[in-house]
Amino acid sequence: MKTWKHPLLAAALAALILVPPGLAQPTSVRNAYGEEAIEFTAQSGDSVAAFHGTINVPENRADPDSRMIEVSYIRFPATGDHPGSPIIYLSGGPGGSGSATARGPRFSLFQEMRQHGDVIAFDQRGTGGSTELPRCVSTEFVTETEAVSDADYAAAQLRAVEACGDFWRQQGVDVRGYTTRESVQDLAALREHFGAEQMTLWGISYGSHLALAALKDIPGQIDRVLLASAEGLDQTVKMPAQTDHYFTRLQAAIDSQPAARALYPDIAQLMRRVHARLDAAPVMLQLPTEDGTTLPFLLQRRHLQGFTSGLISDPQYVALLLMLYTQVDAGQYELTTMLLQRFWDIGEPITLSAMPTAMDLASGISDARLAEFERQLPDSLVGGYLNFPMPQIRGAWDGFDLGDEFRQPPQGDTPVLLLSGTLDGRTYLDSQAEAIAGLTDVTRIIVRNAGHNLYMTTPEVPAVMHRFMRGEPVADGEIIVELPDLTANPLEQ
Repeated sequence: MKTWKHPLLAAALAALILVPPGLAQPTSVRNAYGEEAIEFTAQSGDSVAAFHGTINVPENRADPDSRMIEVSYIRFPATGDHPGSPIIYLSGGPGGSGSATARGPRFSLFQEMRQHGDVIAFDQRGTGGSTELPRCVSTEFVTETEAVSDADYAAAQLRAVEACGDFWRQQGVDVRGYTTRESVQDLAALREHFGAEQMTLWGISYGSHLALAALKDIPGQIDRVLLASAEGLDQTVKMPAQTDHYFTRLQAAIDSQPAARALYPDIAQLMRRVHARLDAAPVMLQLPTEDGTTLPFLLQRRHLQGFTSGLISDPQYVALLLMLYTQVDAGQYELTTMLLQRFWDIGEPITLSAMPTAMDLASGISDARLAEFERQLPDSLVGGYLNFPMPQIRGAWDGFDLGDEFRQPPQGDTPVLLLSGTLDGRTYLDSQAEAIAGLTDVTRIIVRNAGHNLYMTTPEVPAVMHRFMRGEPVADGEIIVELPDLTANPLEQ
């Protein structure tokens, strides 16, 4: 079975229609930063001169005998006459790569941001071009031909995480170093590497989580912060009730399109009906393989909830979700089969990556939030799968949680611009407001009809970003983007 980090599912779906990323080709020339001059090629085929650099940092700063690891970045030099502080891009996930993001649809925005200073596509420790960590192939298997309860499925994940912790330690990886707080210190080291007094942080999703932690731990080193789809320090696990409220907003968006409203008059009722039917009678599918044979696969409620957790990230994927549930409700499984073939490795054990597993375990969840999560769970639409396997694996590694002090929101007067989408199914308007409540110089822009990945939804978003970066007055406000056709199949566009 393929275990994926659900926030990355939408990106994987987008990859179905994207060309493979280009590779940066280094030369032997090095500058004062020890960087190599490269030709950086985006997925679009566009190329630009850039620099590839690394810094060496302790894997675990609390251990005086820690090994040193390499942290990698791509630097796009400033184009303006009066460049400001270096702009450090922080990817989401956790587990996303800054250099990979720069090759994707945001390539042009990375280039635009150079007018304000050097733009650094940062590969956080354990990601992208930074020191590679071995993947852990556990001995835990979850049967795909028999019904498995949520509790048993979670227990298998917990056992896999426990075993993988031992595996990584045996491989020489000090997992204690893979926490958001250690990544904050990497940012401090990167600022020092550039000889800059301060740095600007530019992040999204988990990248905002890292930026908010930096505002707590190294506030004097930060010039300003530009965030989208913010995840607070106590929001690694999203609350089921807030996810249900998202579906209320989604229904309102559906109702605004007569054709979509006719097809999907009550998406919540549809989902509950499908879930109840699969709970009562899971469906045995036969999945085609490359050699012409088929493999049996028992479709259960949790599989649809897992797909849902990724597809609600952005409205352009919602049509796929609506089609998926409508087909299953009608006893049709073509789309389900396609998604399972694409995202599931039949018969494979639970396989984990070190960086996202460790980062989520360390950021954790407070006792009070966990109690509320469990109270809301039974009647929720996505259940415990929005952030799976958190909080199910909480406490897998003794003493690893950073604690409630870490999870307290930052305070201060650093200028912050926060962009939030009304149809973001991963981070929500109310929770984003909570995440920045202790900050006194925040400008908030609501992007109506946008989702989690909102930077490229309209030219108005970069325009606001540029005004903020120039230090011009920017007031709280709203940007409206066109809602995609929720009846259209995104795989055919």
